[in-house]
Amino acid sequence: MAERGVGLVFGGGRVGLMGVLADAVLDAGGEVIGVMPGHLIDREVGHTGLTRLEVTRSMHERKARMAELADGVIALPGGFGTFEEVLEVLTWNQLGLLALPVVFLDVGDFYASLLGFLDGAVEAGFVRPAHRALAQRATDVDDALARALAPPPGGSGHKWIDLDRA
Repeated sequence: MAERGVGLVFGGGRVGLMGVLADAVLDAGGEVIGVMPGHLIDREVGHTGLTRLEVTRSMHERKARMAELADGVIALPGGFGTFEEVLEVLTWNQLGLLALPVVFLDVGDFYASLLGFLDGAVEAGFVRPAHRALAQRATDVDDALARALAPPPGGSGHKWIDLDRA
């Protein structure tokens, strides 16, 4: 990332894959901005060596601020927090509240089941194909970065319901 002049915006933690990634970007001379609610900093999980660490009052404010700062989203393998954050960005895209590319870095098919679930939601009529296309898959870092820095797919597919069909 740093070699390409791409900075990192993330949740501000010093643990897990994102903590490792933040350290790698910093070690390569890149910019790393963390955004973390105060209650997590109080638990001493905040990364103290970042280019900048912004403190928010809540998780919702954190997610909104990260979306403001980011040009795209790449989801590394993770747990509930990762799922919740990336699905919220997809929802905001669907509603037309923002237009950020969202890429699942599907290392070892980690996200295969989730992406299959989204395909099933399309087949069942709960998700429009244009909205499903917002959840992109990459299997390597180069592809993930390229997708995250490109315009999101689907153009203005933010309409999420046809009132005339209801």
